[in-house]
Amino acid sequence: MTKRVAAKHKIDRRLGVNLWGRAKSPINERNYAPGQHGSNRRKPTDYGIQLLAKQKLKGYYGNLTERQFRRIFQRASRMKGDTSQNIIGLLERRLDAVVYRMKFASTVFAARQLISHCHVKVNGEVVNIPSYTLNEKDVVEIKEKSKTNVTVLEAIRSTERDCPFYLEVDAAALKGTFGSTPKLEDVPYPVMMEPNIVIEFYSR
Repeated sequence: MTKRVAAKHKIDRRLGVNLWGRAKSPINERNYAPGQHGSNRRKPTDYGIQLLAKQKLKGYYGNLTERQFRRIFQRASRMKGDTSQNIIGLLERRLDAVVYRMKFASTVFAARQLISHCHVKVNGEVVNIPSYTLNEKDVVEIKEKSKTNVTVLEAIRSTERDCPFYLEVDAAALKGTFGSTPKLEDVPYPVMMEPNIVIEFYSR
């Protein structure tokens, strides 16, 4: 088991949820946090509830750093409309999230690696920045030389999850279009996400 996979599984156990809805998640059998005292969960405080909401969102999108996540919150706060919806929209417009949603990678961690290794193109140009923000109607595709990549082919054939309606994907061509920015209720999260509580955390 790689360190990356081990860390991903530890996130599930630490948060007490099957964050990505995967059948192999250890939380399915061990519903307690890792460590000697992991089974002694206490009733969370208001702060603990807010922190958990933030950690779930940070973890789901590839364990973002606090600095990255705070920037997203600050950017969402400056935008017009509902800040909680803006947070979700900005997270779902990240290139690594879209590559994962289009099923070009089996996990968001794998999507990040795929992008960093220059296997992904946006509007015909290679982009190697996982946090790159997409605009509506942007075209995302796997580079021609990378279309025989075994991990990509395994991911696109997987029946573990479906591609959401706000993305248009040609699985055979390994190419898709970011149709529109989704709202919270449109995103197929396996667990409940509460961006409104994340706002409370940063507004303390």
